[in-house]
Amino acid sequence: MFQSNVVEKCKANDRSAQVQLYRKYCEGMYIVAMRFVKDADDAEDVLQEAFIKAFQKLDQFKGDVTFGAWLKRIVINKCIDFLKSKKEYLVSLDEGYMQNKDDDENWNIEATITIDEVKKAIDNLQATYRCVVLMYLIEGYDHQEIAQVLNISETACRTRLLRGKAILKEVLKANRYGTGS
Repeated sequence: MFQSNVVEKCKANDRSAQVQLYRKYCEGMYIVAMRFVKDADDAEDVLQEAFIKAFQKLDQFKGDVTFGAWLKRIVINKCIDFLKSKKEYLVSLDEGYMQNKDDDENWNIEATITIDEVKKAIDNLQATYRCVVLMYLIEGYDHQEIAQVLNISETACRTRLLRGKAILKEVLKANRYGTGS
């Protein structure tokens, strides 16, 4: 009930309701932004732009999903726009690369590898792969949703995910056996 009342007040330009909504979601959305842009100042800028856009487009929020999910999509889109503007995002890939569906779903790694090691390895991926891996693994998007957000084909999405996963596994394997950086 809290969410719908506050959102309705925000739609009526109630500043205290906007502050309340911002305070409820800013920390979680900042974490999402940091996963993508990797710089605190840039994440704050992206977050500010995302909240401005959210408040401007609040009339488009229909309540089919939670406000947090709706806002998260805006934050991720703003992160992607930011990365594109820095030209760190675009890399030409062979979209014809085919893989076994089981490979796409097999994310098993050694049980001794810590979550911090996985996070560090993801952070060090090239932005093209990092975005897809983050959206798929961490944010829970499916290939169709990722393809729409990134404006790429589902085949390109699957290829980037597969390649990102392969790089992650190699980095984690190398780190485990002392051959990594």
